[in-house]
Amino acid sequence: MSRFEALLDAFFYRPDEDVGGLLDFAAGSDDLARPQLEEEPVEYLAFRLEAECYAVPILAVREICKVPLLTEIPRAEPQLLGVMNLRGELLPVYDVKLRLRLADAPPLVAGPDAGLPPRAARILVLKTADGPAGVWVDSVAGVVRLKPSMVELSPAGLRGDRDCVAGLGRKGSQLYILLDPEQALAP
Repeated sequence: MSRFEALLDAFFYRPDEDVGGLLDFAAGSDDLARPQLEEEPVEYLAFRLEAECYAVPILAVREICKVPLLTEIPRAEPQLLGVMNLRGELLPVYDVKLRLRLADAPPLVAGPDAGLPPRAARILVLKTADGPAGVWVDSVAGVVRLKPSMVELSPAGLRGDRDCVAGLGRKGSQLYILLDPEQALAP
């Protein structure tokens, strides 16, 4: 074997060599060369309150129903619109517009003087620690899937009365205000 062949033999990989570290180096050790893990999107139910689009985690939603006849509760807190009978189960129905400062007074939707609800209005039955509760929404927009990178934490300016805002989600040009159901229904 010539000197040149000996150098080539020493330079090139042989099948019997241990090259574990060399293979890691060849594959690229920086994060840019590695494929990024695919983010798992989270599903939210999007709905409208006034002209704004809100969303809650889909796992917090038990069901969506048309607005039934609500029974008024005398001397109840303003955000409690009344109670509804859902297949024999009495559920409180809340208006989160007051909490979000989208309205100054609750709408008159329960009792003898209540008018018919708007056609697109729905009640979201949410699962909470205190049991199921209804939330009056102007309309349901549908299910939206947001990756964690599409969600921003709640801005500091939304603290206080609007502490139920968990974050902001963006999908294309649409902005979704993400609500924490427990905080939105807290007294």
